[in-house]
Amino acid sequence: MLYFAYGSNLNWYQMHKERCPGVKYIQSYVLKGYKLIFSNRNPKNKFGHANIEKNNKFNVHGCIWHLTKKHEKILDEYEAVNYNPPYYQKEYISWNKKKVLVYIQKIYTKKNPSSSYIHTIVQGYKDCNLNIKYLKKTIKSYNLDYEIQW
Repeated sequence: MLYFAYGSNLNWYQMHKERCPGVKYIQSYVLKGYKLIFSNRNPKNKFGHANIEKNNKFNVHGCIWHLTKKHEKILDEYEAVNYNPPYYQKEYISWNKKKVLVYIQKIYTKKNPSSSYIHTIVQGYKDCNLNIKYLKKTIKSYNLDYEIQW
């Protein structure tokens, strides 16, 4: 199964060592018509996680991974798709005429990402050779109380 990552799952150490050993990186990819945001399902939570929302004026930089069924189950648990209510929902996009899994929060409140979380994503951008300027532009719309080590 193919999977589009746009948040902390861009980070190779996290994916290869912590979550999905044996996962295969395919390539970087830009998803058109979506905007990267940080949000949380629970409005009472302090910090947000990466999420995407439809917006034709934006694009989301990310990567495509090849997952096994076991990897998919691990990510389903991590993304809390089976919780009631679910934290993220599974959707599918098309890439090279193939179905690609993507996790999206449908109900959310925009929140600032934590420092450790955004730094995990910064490393993921480096790992996947993504344009860090895109992430910098996205982060500018958030009022952070810490410095980011780009």
